Amino acid sequence: MNITERFLKYVGYGTNSDEKSETCPSTPNQLVLGAAIAEELKALGLTDVEQDADGYVYGYLPGEGEALGLIAHMDTSPAVSGDHIKPRIVTYPGGVLELGASTLSPTDYPFLEEYIGQELIVTDGTTLLGADDKAGVAEIVTLCEYLLAHPEVKHRPIILIGGGTGMIGDPSGRSDLRKVMTAETVQHNCDCFKEQMSKFLSFEGENAAIMVNNADWLKDLNYIDFLREIGSVFSVNKMLTAECYKQRLEKGLTFLEFNYMLMQAYDFLVLNRKYGCELECGGDDQWSNMLAGVDLIRRKEGKDAFAMTSALLTTSEGKKMGKTQKGAVWLDREKTSPYEFFQYWRNIDDADVEKCLKLLTEIDLDEIAELCRYKDERMNRAKEVLAYELTKLVHGKDDADLSLKQSKGAFGDGAEMPEKTIEEGTTKVIDILVAIGVAPSKSEARRLIEGGGIRVNDDKVTDVNAEVTSREFIIHKGKKVHFKVSVK
Repeated sequence: MNITERFLKYVGYGTNSDEKSETCPSTPNQLVLGAAIAEELKALGLTDVEQDADGYVYGYLPGEGEALGLIAHMDTSPAVSGDHIKPRIVTYPGGVLELGASTLSPTDYPFLEEYIGQELIVTDGTTLLGADDKAGVAEIVTLCEYLLAHPEVKHRPIILIGGGTGMIGDPSGRSDLRKVMTAETVQHNCDCFKEQMSKFLSFEGENAAIMVNNADWLKDLNYIDFLREIGSVFSVNKMLTAECYKQRLEKGLTFLEFNYMLMQAYDFLVLNRKYGCELECGGDDQWSNMLAGVDLIRRKEGKDAFAMTSALLTTSEGKKMGKTQKGAVWLDREKTSPYEFFQYWRNIDDADVEKCLKLLTEIDLDEIAELCRYKDERMNRAKEVLAYELTKLVHGKDDADLSLKQSKGAFGDGAEMPEKTIEEGTTKVIDILVAIGVAPSKSEARRLIEGGGIRVNDDKVTDVNAEVTSREFIIHKGKKVHFKVSVK
């Protein structure tokens, strides 16, 4: 059974949710579909398949290495009827799509432009097809069937370093022109990535991760050949509907940045040809660029390819937490020390704690729910767990243990306080702040002092020319950053 057949089978189950129900699932039909899916998973050969009293279906696919969770929901919105569905498959020619009592127009739904020439499953406009829920289930079951039928399939991560595209800069999620880096800076960044990625992926063994640099195929690319082979299959009109470009058009989009989508799509094509790469993973701001690669592989190779996105971490202002954005936290201990890394997560907004625990740790969901149950001072325990787990993941258990002790020490419970040393002769507070990393520059240190945010021991510093003559003292930045400072 292929994915389309499986989806059409699931569509036959009416699973509209009941808004007034106090049970989970909200209707018996959802249990019926769940039971059918469970039986299908058992027949395919998954282990420990079960459906619990709340309608959740679980199953495990035998394998080795890192675990990957595949999750989809199977309840349908109560707002639109799911009864009497009569699905049909059409090849979308473009323009207005007739759906019985209603229509879909690219004017109202610009994403339709991305599916010209592709098969779409549609139904009458008065009913809900169920693609929001059952398509995901069909994809997961079909993938399980494929993997069980092909045990020879080996999966290895390919880490793509943007040595070539880094010379341009991605406009996605940006309201300004990204700073263009020199070739030397790009190369230095590339050299640092493998060491950082080694903390999360193995570069040894049978399915070792591999790291490639797109500069290897982009830097010497013949521009005319590239335009003829790749540029000819891209529609400018379609590209301009992408969110990453629409945001920039108001302030101006350079032709340099406009090329980025083509280059990222070409990366996927090269990796598909050379390594058989079929899945590109990235942040959800990359969705348009990744779909461009999926479409390019389909057009050039006649093969299916896939894209999977994950939610981005954002700053408190809602902007992407990128390494070139203000307020970022670094994995490199030279840029963000383990203690500062710990404190960053220890001090995030209460509203972000549960999200970060779910996205960034492997803590059981029930435990996370209990940690975040109370929206008061008890949330501090959840923040501490988050900070400890992430510091352990990035810097190791020893640094996580030490950072926890130092964090508690900074708030006066008798444990260790983080220590910094300064050179003999460094006496001005403004120079000390820069030397110990509390401020990135003298101008920022001056701003902190003028804003009343710095204390030496228990004394607030108000003079930007103030000096410290003691050989050991404590610097306080606000209420949350504290360092014991000593002279070498």
